[in-house]
Amino acid sequence: MSILSGKNILLGISAGIAAYKTASLVRLFIKAGANVKVVMTPSSKEFITPLTLSTLSKHPVYSSFTNEDDDNAVWNSHVDLGLWADIFIIAPATANTLSKMVNGASDNLLLATYLSAKCPVYFAPAMDLDMYKHPSTAKSFNALKDFGNIMIPATSGELASGLVGEGRMAEPEDIVAFIENDILDKLPLKGKKVLITAGPTYEAIDPVRFIGNHSSGKMGFEIAKAAANLGAEVVLVTGPTHQKVSHALIQVVPVISAQDMYESVHTYFQDVDIAILSAAVADFTPKEVASQKIKKKEPTLTLELEKTKDILASLGAIKTNQFLVGFALETNDELENAKGKLKSKNLNLIVLNSLNDKGAGFKSDTNKVTFIDDKETITAFELKSKTAVAKDLINKIIEQIHA
Repeated sequence: MSILSGKNILLGISAGIAAYKTASLVRLFIKAGANVKVVMTPSSKEFITPLTLSTLSKHPVYSSFTNEDDDNAVWNSHVDLGLWADIFIIAPATANTLSKMVNGASDNLLLATYLSAKCPVYFAPAMDLDMYKHPSTAKSFNALKDFGNIMIPATSGELASGLVGEGRMAEPEDIVAFIENDILDKLPLKGKKVLITAGPTYEAIDPVRFIGNHSSGKMGFEIAKAAANLGAEVVLVTGPTHQKVSHALIQVVPVISAQDMYESVHTYFQDVDIAILSAAVADFTPKEVASQKIKKKEPTLTLELEKTKDILASLGAIKTNQFLVGFALETNDELENAKGKLKSKNLNLIVLNSLNDKGAGFKSDTNKVTFIDDKETITAFELKSKTAVAKDLINKIIEQIHA
């Protein structure tokens, strides 16, 4: 999954021959999972039709302050468009449009929207060689970058005039890659490796039956997505679950038993910066596993169980610079039990949730948690979605590692 997935992208098109490339650009943004709206200067419609872009983006295309063909004119709010966007990309950005952006002119909807935008603004210049090299154009580039806008440099090649040189708008694939890389480079977990465990473990009794628990794995999967969305490379070791994730920065490692999870976690632990163990690992496993299905011949069945290896404690014993996070699901003496686990397992942070809290725990889309760090600072939260809890946790870890 691209870092652009779920982002609202506003594409501004000005009047240059390179506007024909924007059909491909819209398709690539859509393929990356983004929501796309298009705003055009009136003259740009001579190079590509609004119908084409509307069909590809599945949104109306905006080019004037009111709907031109509507007898009951509807105001197209440049403010609303600017606030909707997570990313604003102006491509092609002609010399004329760039000059107006520098000087605050707003004689069309695209320019008014630019002046209202609160999101990052990228611009991809496109013009002929002499225009690209003109001192006034260089002045526009520098001024726009000083304003905080991000320039996607033009490339060299054959231009519409027949000249060969700089001024050719970057190709759509390169524009998308540039934006993705720029976003990733600015994310707080860029370059960090994170190990996460999720879901239950299944401890076999025979080839058919197992001992397990009600963990859905949703909390761990949400943590993985939250970390990856902030630039981390994530290894997600997960027990059996129906949860799915598709993200370029998440590697999913499926396991079944507590022993499987122990081995996988130890394979990756030495190379990670952060480890978050949210899986509900079985505490006990059958001492002997029947090779054939056990028949119901007797009214009772006795199983001899033995303890599984404590994965969290084993990591706490060997950690060097890793930031180690554990989870504690408690039913009584919650805070004291969690603090005890924090110390005994050499953790940097523990996430406490209680089965006594309605809406928390297994098989729920919500959770109610309390963070306790290694200085025993307690941060309690109200009931939230597991998506929100995951973001809170990742933000807390970032805060702690940069403290």
